[in-house]
Amino acid sequence: SEQVRVLHILKKHKDVAKPRSWRNPSITDTREEAMVQLQSILDKLKKIEAGGGMNGLKKAFEDTAKVESDCASAKDGGDLNFFGRGRMHKPFEETSFALNVGEMSDVIETKSGLHIILRVD
Repeated sequence: SEQVRVLHILKKHKDVAKPRSWRNPSITDTREEAMVQLQSILDKLKKIEAGGGMNGLKKAFEDTAKVESDCASAKDGGDLNFFGRGRMHKPFEETSFALNVGEMSDVIETKSGLHIILRVD
């Protein structure tokens, strides 16, 4: 069975199922505010990718996730380790499997919030 390994950065907003995280016990940002924040992060990461390729991008992505991600995986640089189909929300799974290794997604949306995904394996 096919598996992928991805890093992700999650931004939650007030309308998600659990609007709290290790960064913030009560998230009050609107979806629009979360989108602006994550789009700004994506723009910075794209510049790094353009300058430094995959290795530079992976390091920057991990460093950013550790500070910015509302997922518990932040402490691991956003690493969700290997997973197969049927484990994640559909849009997250579909995007993860569609990416090539070393490729970064645009902002995608799930019930958990807004994500950027970087496939690493």
